[in-house]
This record gives sequence, structure tokens and C-alpha cells, in this order.
Amino acid sequence: MKTIETTARNPEEAIKIALKELDVERAEVEIDVVSRGKAGILGIGSEPAKVRVTVIEKPDDVVKVTTEILENILDGLGVDVALNLKQAHNEDLGGPEFEIEGDDSGLLIGRRGETLRALQFLVKFIVSRKLESRANISIDVEGYQARRYDSLASLAQRVALRVASSGRSITLEPMPPNERRAVHMALADHAGVTTESTGMGDARQVIVQPK
Repeated sequence: MKTIETTARNPEEAIKIALKELDVERAEVEIDVVSRGKAGILGIGSEPAKVRVTVIEKPDDVVKVTTEILENILDGLGVDVALNLKQAHNEDLGGPEFEIEGDDSGLLIGRRGETLRALQFLVKFIVSRKLESRANISIDVEGYQARRYDSLASLAQRVALRVASSGRSITLEPMPPNERRAVHMALADHAGVTTESTGMGDARQVIVQPK
């Protein structure tokens, strides 16, 4: 697969330069934003944005259909954002990863990520219906989900330390399925604690308990 790195004032400009140089459409490449760059003060200390763009040899149906549906939704919402395919196929996920970036990206995250979760659920549902098979898709906005998972992993380790030392279980706040899974995975190999989910629906919680 052909990969190039380009720089510009911001990631979006760098991506457009790469697409033109490679002579491909956005849906045909994986995009990795290496650096968002720095504006500096009066031009002093400024740094260009850098992106790494890799051509996908054969985009599969999930990638093509998801890209089309996401672009239609974003166009309909009238938000100033750009859609990037971060990875055509993530082995752990079993499907593609998409990243949304831009001035209006915060509108797509919502309170505690509620809007982002709703967007991901809607897109997965539509793609699965259109392809007549379950589609595993990850959609993130400005790295929000990645930062949230890192935060949950750190929280899980702190709680596990308290549970292991005190011998008493701790129940975490209610979380959506993907976040509960992040906690379970973070503590899967912990020597002193185990985890389990309890409750129903939106009130479902993770319990961290001593082994």
C-alpha cells in the first residue's frame, strides 16, 4: 500500500494535498493525523500540521457504505466537519475505524458522549440493514472516545487498588456497554480483583470486587 506524509497549515489542508498527489478520493485512503500543528505567537514557534495518508488497495463494502451514510448524515446536519477513515480494518474491532474532525465536532459529542453514541448506533444500524449482516464500526470525534477509554482504564486501576487493599467491592457509575467493556478489559488480567456488570438498561454498572 502506498503511503505519503504531507504538511500544511492545518490537517484538512494537508489531507487535501495528499489526496491530490495520490489522485484518490477520501474514501479510498486511511488517514492518520500525526500532528495538528501549532499556530504560534505572531508566527513565532508555529509548526505545520502533518498527516500520513495510505491508499487502501480494495475498500470493502462496509467501508464504502459507512462512508456514504456518514457523509450524508453530516451533510444533512450542516456541520463544519471532515470525515476520515482512520483504519480500514481493526483486528480487535473486526471492522473499520472512522474519525470526525472540525470546528463543529463538539456538537457531535454531546453531554458525556451521548450524541456520539447515538450517531454510532444509528450508522451501525443503517449499514447492517443495507448489507444484511452485522457491521462492526467505530466512530470517534476529535479523539474523544480514545481519551475516554484511557480515562476509564486509569479509573479502573485506581479502583482496583482500593478494592484489593480494602477487600471491599466498589460499584462504578452507570455506563454504556462500550465503556463497561473498556473497564472489564482494563482489569481482565488483574491479580487481585474481578469485575462483573449488574443492573438493567441505562442503569447497568460495573462492580469491581476482590478475588
